[in-house]
Amino acid sequence: MTGAKISILTLGVEDLERSLNFYQALGWKDSTHSQDSVKFLQGNNIVLGLYGRAALAEDANFDDTSSPSEQFPNVVMAINLASEAAVNDFFKRAIDAGASPQKPPEKVFWGGYSSYIRDPDGHYWEIAYNPFVKFDADGNFTLEVAS
Repeated sequence: MTGAKISILTLGVEDLERSLNFYQALGWKDSTHSQDSVKFLQGNNIVLGLYGRAALAEDANFDDTSSPSEQFPNVVMAINLASEAAVNDFFKRAIDAGASPQKPPEKVFWGGYSSYIRDPDGHYWEIAYNPFVKFDADGNFTLEVAS
């Protein structure tokens, strides 16, 4: 594995269209990978994901019915890897290093494979394989911008 990289920073938002318009006004470009329930905006060397707050909490296997101080933090960083096996290996390595498992690696509804961990300070990370993106020789990917 090459150096650690953040592939996607996902924000849990209350109003998907409002947030999409806001970030596009700041220069982010909507991608062809966006769907009705999630938007992927290409930035400079990183992708910004916008996902409904409640749906993101559910995807991370987080019970969001707790007290306000224990609610889902609305931000998930993602590390996208080139295979399901790489997700499994990274998940195990993260747990061995002290992360807490939030959701074990599994096939997901959108056709990929993903898991969630919490680092020792409680920050959420999605570890995922997305069969619909291609990586360059350095392990980076960019999304095709929608016209």
